[in-house]
Amino acid sequence: MSLAGSITAHVVLGLLAAGPRHGYDIKHAHDEHLPQAKPLAFGQVYATLGRMARDGLVTEAGEVRAGGPVATAYALTDAGRAALERWLADVEPPAPQVASPLLAKVVVALLVTDGERAREYLIAQRHAHAARLRELTAAKTDPAASLEDVIAADFAIAHLDADLRWLQASLDRVSQQEVHP
Repeated sequence: MSLAGSITAHVVLGLLAAGPRHGYDIKHAHDEHLPQAKPLAFGQVYATLGRMARDGLVTEAGEVRAGGPVATAYALTDAGRAALERWLADVEPPAPQVASPLLAKVVVALLVTDGERAREYLIAQRHAHAARLRELTAAKTDPAASLEDVIAADFAIAHLDADLRWLQASLDRVSQQEVHP
């Protein structure tokens, strides 16, 4: 299995680095440690474990019963640990393209609507981003927030802040274009 580009597989390897886990535990550890990440489905966990076992990156490490059916625990192999180390050592390159539904929607809004409607859309989007920014700020300042919660909130806040600055700049540009055709 080529792990290139497979964030899920690498995250699963990372979660197994602390010791053997079964799929249910991996899914819950993912949700706990990556609270703002795209949700990980149980089926995705088990399919990933199956591919990694086939490719020698993980091995079955016994069965456990944790209040439910018997579950197979998996552990990293030396090859799995080496794959994880290689992934962690590689610098993540900046994205070569901008793939944002927000950008696409703003550009299409400018193409198909008049300036006033485009401004209305930009303002509404700015309000939605500001509301999410307030939610994340409250979450990260909650005394019960874990380090993972705070780091994930900081990441999301930085992106929202950049989006807000871009939305304001776009709104200014649309407004200037209306005044100076």
